[in-house]
Amino acid sequence: MAKYTGPRCKLSRRTGTDLLLTGHARSIESKCKFETPPGAQGAARRQRLSDYATQLREKQKLRRMYGLMEKQFHKYYVKSSRRKGATGVLLLQALESRLDNVVYRMGFAATRAEARQLVNHKAIAVNDRLVNVPSYEVQAGDVVAVRNRAKNQNRIAEAVSVASQIGFGDWLSVDEKKLQGTYSQVPDRDQILPDINENLVVELYSK
Repeated sequence: MAKYTGPRCKLSRRTGTDLLLTGHARSIESKCKFETPPGAQGAARRQRLSDYATQLREKQKLRRMYGLMEKQFHKYYVKSSRRKGATGVLLLQALESRLDNVVYRMGFAATRAEARQLVNHKAIAVNDRLVNVPSYEVQAGDVVAVRNRAKNQNRIAEAVSVASQIGFGDWLSVDEKKLQGTYSQVPDRDQILPDINENLVVELYSK
């Protein structure tokens, strides 16, 4: 599957929810009508979906939210299914522990795609060590920081300004002035993505 380069609003409309692909500030003032699917005026509004279609849509929504290709996403599911505990919750926690997602959650980037770019461009350090792998698994207690060479970027300052107004997750401790934060703990299920039904994703892959 090739990387999607089309309108991001279209993806959000297709899933019927804001995937936060354009940043918090733009999402708040977005003109995108999430309740109306794209094409032919919403294809005469949303039709009743089969169980399979509902499961597939939930999986696609979660995958696109984190910006992963199908192969990458499936690997996370397989890894989570082999661990003890609820597979769906473990899957969400694994996705939340990705370095690009942590950078986004700490407010250093306006979107996960922008966070991934910062990591790829060697702008992020973990425990004072350069890490340029977006999928790097951040552990509880790790300190994630913007490197000195990138601290003057306007986009980072703007992203932090917006994030500080919205607030940070309880599992994060962020120093906005130093542009660094601590991943205090793996978030509990009730702290992340309340509008996601991970059980539908598990049911889809379990077939």
